[in-house]
Amino acid sequence: MQFSAQQIAGLLGGVIEGNPDVTVSKLSKIEEGMPGSISFLANPVYTHYIYTTNASLVIVNKDFEATGPISSTLIRVESAAAAFAKLLEMYNQVKLNKTGISKQAYISETATVGTNIYAGEFAVVSDNARIGNNVKIYPQVYIGDNVTVGDNTTLFAGVKIYSDCVIGANCIIHSGTVIGSDGFRFEPQNEEGQRKVPQIGNVFIEDDVEIGANCAIDRATLGSTILRKGVKFDNLIHIAHNVEIGENSYLAACNVVAGSTKIGKNCMFSGQVGIVGHLQIADNTIITAQSGISKSITKPGEVYMGSPAFDANKYRKAYIHFRNLDGLAQRIDKLEKQSKGQ
Repeated sequence: MQFSAQQIAGLLGGVIEGNPDVTVSKLSKIEEGMPGSISFLANPVYTHYIYTTNASLVIVNKDFEATGPISSTLIRVESAAAAFAKLLEMYNQVKLNKTGISKQAYISETATVGTNIYAGEFAVVSDNARIGNNVKIYPQVYIGDNVTVGDNTTLFAGVKIYSDCVIGANCIIHSGTVIGSDGFRFEPQNEEGQRKVPQIGNVFIEDDVEIGANCAIDRATLGSTILRKGVKFDNLIHIAHNVEIGENSYLAACNVVAGSTKIGKNCMFSGQVGIVGHLQIADNTIITAQSGISKSITKPGEVYMGSPAFDANKYRKAYIHFRNLDGLAQRIDKLEKQSKGQ
């Protein structure tokens, strides 16, 4: 699809500087711009590219001042970054606007399916599942018995949702993620080894949640493993049985949360954070990359670092001594020898 500068300026509430009839059909980075593409300039580090880019349209901040000739047509807006993000969102909506049910999809006769859904090849919707309106079920998605999927939710290729789980509205779950696999729980049986404890709960995901690729969200032993409204997961995250993640918390790649831990609202965890089970993590907690949390965090708004983790400011001060530990040990050894007259 092609759009003119005039159409895009209208969508973004921008002011055109240049040819209002120039058209674009794709988006590009400013340094890779080509004729027929639209780009943006928000970061001053990339300013020099605006004088060499071949992009037909460039979105710039309202107060941008050129210091040389520019061949592209400009659209001036309050925030170039926000405007381009809005364009990306609209582009994605068009690109992912799939409808219709493939003849190679299977939908159980006992399932309830809303209007305007998409179901790709080899997608399976099992008995008594309830699928809302405008749901997109990409190829090879498996939706188990009694699963509920809310309106406007997208399940990308290869997502697996085990029985009895609940997915809210406006959720996005990326390829390879498994929702509702068994929690990891076994009981010692003396000479008989380990006996598996049946996991008969489910996973309950509220509205507006996004889960990245290849995540595993385990079902509860009893009750529910819960992701509250607005939770955002990166790729490769494991959430164990009976965990609860509070509203609008963000977890980066390779986080692992052990069983029955409760995480508060608006938390932000960097990559490779590990949290042991049965803890309480307060609202607004920030945990830096590769940290290990071994005890509850009860004060909201704290920043933690290290493994085992503790207050980030104290950690940074302590780290100065960590990295000089060998030198300090040699000095102590030398002083001990001197005190003994050696």
